[in-house]
Amino acid sequence: MSDLRAELTEIVDEAEWEWLIPHVQRDAVILVAQELNLLDVGEAIAGDNTQFVQQLINEQLISKPSVDQVGVWNSDHQKRFHTLIIQPFVLVQEIAA
Repeated sequence: MSDLRAELTEIVDEAEWEWLIPHVQRDAVILVAQELNLLDVGEAIAGDNTQFVQQLINEQLISKPSVDQVGVWNSDHQKRFHTLIIQPFVLVQEIAA
């Protein structure tokens, strides 16, 4: 395991939706599709793998949350996410209910 990956593994966490709201408001949240490994995406962003990151964006596998998604999350007070902070972004992946 690379040093970067080991470092990122240490900071993967869970967060309640309410904790993420300030980060959404500053447009720093990136939603990662369920089928992706959060660590792989974090490693690509932190490692400046622009080709892979662009591919994920093009395939809509990572994106900013839509207004509709935020509305759904606002109505679910139990909503939780896996999170990974890659400054200045907060990568989030929904935890299935």
